[in-house]
Amino acid sequence: MNYMNILDKIVLRKKEEVADAKQLVSIADLENSVNFNRKPYSFKDFLLADDRNGIIAEFKRRSPSKGLINGIADVAEVTQAYNNAGASALSVLTDVDFFGGKTDDILAARAVNSIPVLRKDFMIDEYQILEAKAWGADIILLIAAILTPKQINDFGKFAKDLGLNVLLEVHNLEELERSICPNLDAIGVNNRNLADFTVDIQTSFDLVNKIPNEFMKISESAISNPETIKQLKSAGFNGFLIGENFMKTENPGEAIKAFTKSI
Repeated sequence: MNYMNILDKIVLRKKEEVADAKQLVSIADLENSVNFNRKPYSFKDFLLADDRNGIIAEFKRRSPSKGLINGIADVAEVTQAYNNAGASALSVLTDVDFFGGKTDDILAARAVNSIPVLRKDFMIDEYQILEAKAWGADIILLIAAILTPKQINDFGKFAKDLGLNVLLEVHNLEELERSICPNLDAIGVNNRNLADFTVDIQTSFDLVNKIPNEFMKISESAISNPETIKQLKSAGFNGFLIGENFMKTENPGEAIKAFTKSI
């Protein structure tokens, strides 16, 4: 099965999920939740902070391409270890069916960390942006491959009006060029090829200078070597999203510690 089929599948399932969630939890409920009125952290401040390393460290249990990655890790423990190792932000998967995530994961990460948290999910509805705010996220992800330029602009504005940071994810130049709009804070280049799941870090180097400098620049996927981060930094990237590399180990917290020593 190629990734586009999976993306289509995920989006179809996501529409059902969002419809169900709206029945269960009203917008008023979300707006009354304890995290809704907290001021989100600035993604940019933490990416550029001297005592932070630019890594956006991800907590994920499984993925469509790899299957089960880690079924035993504790989200509070792992995200605190990421934070202590100097990560600039935490990425927490909340997709249930394809990535084994859950709402409680993001709530648990938020409760024990004072750095930005990205709600990593497939955003197709403003309701999900309200959820992200209610759960204590600071950053939302907009994936160009599943959204129109108008949706990206509108969702971006909606999120920014709530004080959230917006990360746009692109896979190629065409997606980048059609999706750039003012309502973004950061643009991430996903180095995974959507047709066949292969990863190629070259995608980041090819696109870095095409991203306008007013946005933070993030490289995502295919980063398993501290040397790569040095190269990406000198090419102009501010952030580096790393998931599998830490999660596939027995102790993701130790893995990030060893990794950051070599940067």
